[in-house]
Amino acid sequence: MTEYLPGVFVLYFLVDFLLLLGAGRLCADPARWPKAAAAAALGGIYAGACLLPGFHFLGNLLWRSVSLLVMAVIAYGFSIAALRTGLIFSILSFALGGAVMGIGRGGPAELLGTAGVLCILCGFGFRGKMGGVAYIPVELSYGEKRLCLTALRDTGNGLVDPVTGRQVLVVGADVAQSLTGLTREQLQRPVESIGTLPGLRLIPYRSINCSSGFLLCMRFQNVKIGSWQGSSLVAFAPEWLHPEGAYQALTGGAV
Repeated sequence: MTEYLPGVFVLYFLVDFLLLLGAGRLCADPARWPKAAAAAALGGIYAGACLLPGFHFLGNLLWRSVSLLVMAVIAYGFSIAALRTGLIFSILSFALGGAVMGIGRGGPAELLGTAGVLCILCGFGFRGKMGGVAYIPVELSYGEKRLCLTALRDTGNGLVDPVTGRQVLVVGADVAQSLTGLTREQLQRPVESIGTLPGLRLIPYRSINCSSGFLLCMRFQNVKIGSWQGSSLVAFAPEWLHPEGAYQALTGGAV
């Protein structure tokens, strides 16, 4: 039996990795790839352990549920949103077993193929729309630097260019520093830092936590937001937009 363990580990690692990514995309709370890989590795170890003599009891519903819970915590962390995403991951995992049994033999090809289909449906078919939230790919270029980002489509984001009336893309402090070299301290003092780089300007904003204020911003000539491409004003937030880096930018609902 032990000669099958490496194959079982690889198979279930790939299956769980796909399901973790798919559930994250569906719930608009994607797992970071290293965390998803670590959680999937645990799933592969668990699947192999179920085959060992004396450990077949691990395959029952209780221990399977425990393993899914631990995997979800590793992949998504601790939060209400993570709890929801972990629940969806568990449902997808149990649904995968039923789908494979419905197909027929339930061999490795059917198992991996069905997991891949579920991941594709979650990531591309539903586009992370559970709860009215969606992610959009963004590309920013500044000089020789080019970054590929993930933007959260925020329908409540009404920040617009006061000159043109067009929506403004908001990026986090980590992106601003990578692209322009602006530090977090400079972003937190926008009025004092206005002359740091050519092209910097101020844009007024309002938020729930701050009645009014200013953000540093700059016009980028080569911006791609989803299928749209062109010149856009980009505002620099003084903090990271997501504590775990699930997204690095905010765009309005009309983009």
